[in-house]
Formats: sequence, structure tokens, C-alpha cells
Amino acid sequence: MVQWTSAVGAAQLARLLGSQQDRPAGPGTRRPPAYRALADGIRLLVLEGRVPVAARLPAERELALSLSVSRTTVAAAYEALRTEGFLESRRGAGSWTAVPAGNPLPARGLEPLPPEALGSMIDLGCAALPAPEPWLTRAVQGALEELPPYAHTHGDYPAGLPALRAMIADRYSARGIPTMPEQIMVTTGAMGAIDAICHLFAGRGERIAVESPSYANILQLMREAGARLVPVAMAEGLSGWDMERWRQVLREAAPRIAYVVADFHNPTGALAGEDQRRRLVDAARSAGTVLVADETMSELWLDEDVRMPRPVCAFDPAGSTVVTVGSASKAFWAGMRIGWVRAAPDVIRSLVAARAYADLGTPVLEQLAVNWLFGTGGWEQAVAVRRAQARENRDALVAAVRRELPGWEFEVPGGGLTLWVRSGGLSGSRLAEAGERVGVRVPSGPRFGVDGAFEGYVRLPFTVAGAVADEAAVRLAAAARLVETGGVGGPGTEPPRTFVA
Repeated sequence: MVQWTSAVGAAQLARLLGSQQDRPAGPGTRRPPAYRALADGIRLLVLEGRVPVAARLPAERELALSLSVSRTTVAAAYEALRTEGFLESRRGAGSWTAVPAGNPLPARGLEPLPPEALGSMIDLGCAALPAPEPWLTRAVQGALEELPPYAHTHGDYPAGLPALRAMIADRYSARGIPTMPEQIMVTTGAMGAIDAICHLFAGRGERIAVESPSYANILQLMREAGARLVPVAMAEGLSGWDMERWRQVLREAAPRIAYVVADFHNPTGALAGEDQRRRLVDAARSAGTVLVADETMSELWLDEDVRMPRPVCAFDPAGSTVVTVGSASKAFWAGMRIGWVRAAPDVIRSLVAARAYADLGTPVLEQLAVNWLFGTGGWEQAVAVRRAQARENRDALVAAVRRELPGWEFEVPGGGLTLWVRSGGLSGSRLAEAGERVGVRVPSGPRFGVDGAFEGYVRLPFTVAGAVADEAAVRLAAAARLVETGGVGGPGTEPPRTFVA
């Protein structure tokens, strides 16, 4: 029986391998043989999830031609991977990727670290903070008081509870964006909202324009939906969006959807200005592209001098171009899986109709809890606490990284939850693997790109402070030394104990 479930072509694998960059070798640095470097690169692609487990690899001769190496080099690399448990083969069926016994399967998102590992591992993989108390407890208590009337119903509200839809609409209206409840659908988090939008507007094979880099889990969601991702490079640093580039891509590629995070972009932290927002909406309208604006970070400004621009939908008064996504998960708590879509009423009706074949609706109790927060002022108080916590964490992490890793480059964002760091010429994938060995979990740059881009970056979230931030930077510096000296993936090294997401 054939053991592989997908296939990776020689040209595709060569492109992915070519994206892996390393610092030039210094005096005394041990360079592995060519076969070892190739085996190393394929293993990292599997551990990163960029080459799936159970994916058939190209034949030795095909890959040798694509890489311009000898067939002997490829054969030796495949044999090394088989010995380590990362490749299985059978005559007539080819060779396919695997993971050694005892290693968890690579995941493709940035899921939280398992609770049993929290004692020994510093988790910089997930950009989420603990719940702001006492507001979470108060919100749940308030929701329980409001629950009895709903308990006498069937409990399915595909568009969301009417009270919460009206509350969200009022909040948009208070921001200067007149909104009716009929323009709101409550979803199970922002991921649920974007999944529904993708299924409505972009069938399999449709193009979706995305920022490059962009949020890793959304990119994977779109890939799983069968979308053809069209990356649009961000400008350097925090300047964000290159409008001429966006206009060109929208005009020439004509994507069905464009996805942007204009408010403290994940992962760079950039904040789009009003002129950028206006020009982006105009370009999308001219191209006939639906512009999906992700506002999940919009309330997480951290510095007092930050002046928030108007929402992206403010530049689309007719409501024909922009679909807005919001969420309680980043500003309040990731465990509060409440998101929403703001769009034209006909779009909302289509999304609600399609929901009958998906999840039917969002949990009532959590909707009541968010409604309680919005209605009592608890939301504003909780978010103020969240901002103060994220600001303290950001400042501690920035100081620690600058002290321990002075060669790493980044700009400090005025909001959001993430720092986008150029890792001094080191491979982000190898840093992630080395970090696992020394007790710090960090996602590498390629997670946030398309086709292996951003190998020279890592993303650091504002989730640790004080002594933990200091220790995280010390461990990152230790991981960097391992990569610099060839201590990761070289001959005789053990495979990592746990996968780094």
C-alpha cells in the first residue's frame, strides 16, 4: 500500500531549499559535507511543516538536476534521512517524508505550547497573554445572569445574538462609521470569520493577495482552502505598505480577495496611515477585489503618542469593497473565541446562509460575556490593563534582546503584540530548532511568508517580562551560538525533542 499522501516536485523542493540562508562561515566554523547540508535542509523543511509529513519526494536524479549537484549527493542525503527516521522508502513506491518515533507531528500554525512543557520551556511561539482579571470572571458571571431566557430557546443564532450584533454596530457608529445590526455577523473568533469569508468569495484556485510577511495561521487557512496566494512585499521597517506595489498587484493579478492587517500588523507591528488606507481601498475598488481588513489588534496601541487612523472601512462609505473582521481574542483573551464581520447587509446574509453547513453558530454564553463587557465599561478597563501589560513586556523584551543579541535588528512598534527581528544573518529555521534544544520556543520567519521567504527573521511576541524576558534572550543567544558553530543539524547531532511551531 502506498504510504505517501502528497508529492513535492523537484523544482518546488529546490526553491524551498534555496530559501534557507546561513551566516557565512567564519574561521574555525565547521561546514558539513554537501550531502549532510542537503539532508539537514530537507529535515528542517519537514520540521517547519513547509514540506508535509508523508509527502513523496522527487526521485534522486530529478532533484540532482534541479539542485545542480551529483546524484550521489542526493542519494547520500536520502540515506541519512532514512537513518534518522525522517524518510521512508519502498521499491516501486519511492521515498516519502516521516518523523522519527517519539517526535510529535509538525503543526503548521503557531499553536500554544502544551501545558506539561511550560515548566522547562519559555514559549515565544504564541502571541497571547493571560486573561485580564477580574474582568473575565465578572463577564462570565454577568453572562450567567443573562442566560436563562436564552436557555429556553434552541440556542442556534447563525448571525449572532441580536443584542451583541446591535452592541457591535453601535461601537462602529461611535467610531464614526454608521453601522446597522444587519451589517454584523458574530463568529467563532477572527479565524472563523476569515474562513467564512474565504469560502464565500474565493473558491479553490482563486487568487488572494496577502501582505508579505503576514499572519502565519491565516496564510495556512487560505492554503488549506485551496487559494493561490499572491504575496505583496511590505516596505522595510514600520513604514508598512507600498501602495504602488499594491496597485500593480491588484491590477495585474486581479485577486478575488486581498487580506491586510492595517492596525499593528502581525508580525511587523506596522500601522497603516490614513493615506495608505484610502489608496488601498481605491486600488481594491478599481480592481474589483474584496478587501478584508483584520482589526484584531486595533485597540492594542501601547504608546501615548500613537494616533489611531480611521478604520479601513471608513474609506468605503458605500460598503461595496471592504469587509472588516474584529475579535475579542487579542485585545481581551485568546480563550474568548468571539469574533465578528462587518460588511454590507447582502454579504452578511450570504455568510449567514452558508453557515448552516459549517458551525451553525457561536456559543451563547461567550457572546453574553462579551456583550456584558461592552455594555458595562468592563471592556475598556480590561483593555487598558492589557495595554499596560503588553507595554511592560515589550520594553523588557526589547532591552533584553538588545543586550544579549546586539547584532539582531528590529524597529520597536507603537502597538500590537509582536516584534519582527532580522536575526543577524542566521537561518530562522535553524534558530527555531536550536531554541528547542536550549529551552526557548520561537517561530521562524518562513512561517509568515510564502514559498520560504523570510528565512533570516524570527518573530518575538510580547508575552514575557522581567526575569523571564531576560532568560528568554539569554537562551536565544545560546541558540544563535549553536547555529553559528554548526551545532544544529550537523553530523552526529540528535533530532530535536519537540517540534517548534
